[in-house]
Amino acid sequence: MSRHIRLVLGAILSAGLLIVPATALADHGTNPHTPNMHALGHSPHPATFLGEPDGVRHISSDIAFRGRLAFHGNYDGFRVIDIADPDNPQEILHQRCNGDQGDIFVSGDILVRSWNSKKTMPRLCDGQTVPAGWEGVHVFDISNLADPALVASVSLPCGSHTLTGAGVSQGRLIIYSNNSSSAGCVDGTRALDDPVGDFMDVIAVPVNDPAAASLIHREPLAGPTTDVRTGCHDAGAILGSVNKVVCASADTINVFDIGANSTPGGSPEDPVLLFTITEPGVGQAGTNGRWHSSVFTWDGKVIAAGWEPGGGADTECQTADPAVDKSMFFYDATTGAKLGQWTLPRGQDGVGENCTIHNYNIVPLRSGRYVAVGGHYQAGTWVTEFTDPANPVTVGWSDPPVIAPPDLGGAWSSYWYNNFIYESSITEGLNVFRLSDSTTGGALRLGHLNPQTQEFSLP
Repeated sequence: MSRHIRLVLGAILSAGLLIVPATALADHGTNPHTPNMHALGHSPHPATFLGEPDGVRHISSDIAFRGRLAFHGNYDGFRVIDIADPDNPQEILHQRCNGDQGDIFVSGDILVRSWNSKKTMPRLCDGQTVPAGWEGVHVFDISNLADPALVASVSLPCGSHTLTGAGVSQGRLIIYSNNSSSAGCVDGTRALDDPVGDFMDVIAVPVNDPAAASLIHREPLAGPTTDVRTGCHDAGAILGSVNKVVCASADTINVFDIGANSTPGGSPEDPVLLFTITEPGVGQAGTNGRWHSSVFTWDGKVIAAGWEPGGGADTECQTADPAVDKSMFFYDATTGAKLGQWTLPRGQDGVGENCTIHNYNIVPLRSGRYVAVGGHYQAGTWVTEFTDPANPVTVGWSDPPVIAPPDLGGAWSSYWYNNFIYESSITEGLNVFRLSDSTTGGALRLGHLNPQTQEFSLP
């Protein structure tokens, strides 16, 4: 979710135009869908994006998984949900932390949460005061799930929009914090409008002393070539024998080396830039969009990337819209050469249907198939096979009904985890699906998953 949406929200608030609809529980089984997408359980977290003031807003954002638990971020903290029974997920607790956007990363008994933007009034996080003007990341000890404890706050001058883990190095959990390049954000004396000052923050969290978390490095980003500020909006890391990070940054994707592989030189603490990728029509001057998210296939050979035209608030997936505005793009992860693209085939033509290729992951398959599962706002959840990136195929989808304008909503993110699909519905909570299709047969089961971090690679 971009700065553009925050500007839209401010304009609507000042005009007194907000309509607060009655919130109903989700029934995602009634959504239009392909026959192979089966709606299962739902954990309710009803909210409205444009129906609540900033200090009250608690819409759902991203998800991480550990065992039979889902950690579901939101604008007012995070929920811990027992997903042992996919037909009946149960909320264990809601830890309050009153700042957007609640992107989270979980490793063992450590949870790190993003705080994206400065607030004009003090807020609370786990009962502790967050001063006005603060932004950065909070670190929690979640060894006691009945009472997670805030143990560290790492202030970042440009806040933290999203988080990506890069494994443990020298006893420290390495986290990349990605900012959204808000106006007025400064790095010392340089504004983010100055491309020389743009960066990805590297945070170290000592595994045995998470209270000592700190900012250890700022990695500069290449670009932009247009008037769009960069800022690594989101990043995907793959470890194992690949050890790379791909950063989705305005009109310029940055690909970094972060460890032992065929291009030595990088480390988790100090990435080395390998190359950049641009795409005609993506994040160009005069548009309000930017590269939004990017991941690797599990063999590390292909990058899948999506962008956010219109800043995420606009209707960019209508039938008449150009294909570039509603596509996922595929690139060679060694050279950056374009391999193909998948274009959303179902027009989102309802009034005000905000839509973008938002957050997704790749199904872990030893078969060599490439299958993406993604959440695309009001286009819902889609499953796409791109084993042949030049000829991608839609496998299945579930498309929610239109939300009454002027509110926004839909699937913030949708991820494959241990044979089920988990959808973070912005205004409804957590939805669970089962896909019955041979395309994903033999998918690996994982002990945990942070969707932006692939902790191993597959041959």
